[in-house]
Amino acid sequence: MKPFKFKYFEIQQSKEVFRVGTDGVLLGILADVKSASEVLEIGTGTGLISLMLAQRNDHASFLGLDINADAALLTKKNFEQSPFHSRLKNIHQDLKTFHTENKFDLIVSNPPYFEESGSDKDKIARQTVELNFQQLISVSAKLLSDHGVLSVIIPVEAGSVFIDIASENRLFLKRKVNIKGIENSKTKRLVLEFSFIERAIEESDFVIEKSPRQYSDQYLELTKEFHVFKSRS
Repeated sequence: MKPFKFKYFEIQQSKEVFRVGTDGVLLGILADVKSASEVLEIGTGTGLISLMLAQRNDHASFLGLDINADAALLTKKNFEQSPFHSRLKNIHQDLKTFHTENKFDLIVSNPPYFEESGSDKDKIARQTVELNFQQLISVSAKLLSDHGVLSVIIPVEAGSVFIDIASENRLFLKRKVNIKGIENSKTKRLVLEFSFIERAIEESDFVIEKSPRQYSDQYLELTKEFHVFKSRS
């Protein structure tokens, strides 16, 4: 499978690991990483999100976890080949059995969100067979620092459930980005960020395409330091 090339790093891909996708890129450009020193990514896949965040924050250290051995090996390769390798570490690990004394300023995840089905395609990455929202949120609540932030991207249909579970774990919504595939369409994804501090919610809209196959100015501006192209023809 061909690698996915960004301006400053390259992502090796594999048929056994969920590929580079729009959701990962969106979390990579939208997660609030600017103040973080210690970052945890849950479910690294190719390592894309951590690599993008490492480019955006040149002092933070990153730890990635993935229960999939193939994904962990691929992430390791992509981390080691990147210009940010000295700040990136990953391990083959199930979040449910992960123990550390460290606390994280930012936890990011593009979690599985489909209920278990009969399909084996991208089963671990996309179906809640190994990690559900309750597990992700409850463990994250234990691993976050007092001022830490949990940042996720999920389908809009799952938003209210995720927010309710987070609240039960004393994590309060602080930021919500409504993502639309094309201008004037319905919201299809949400970037949600939570912290232990209850405050007014910062809400904004993000449009990927202004017309079919034409990226919005908003998308181009935030991805200009990553993508090697400016627009689609």
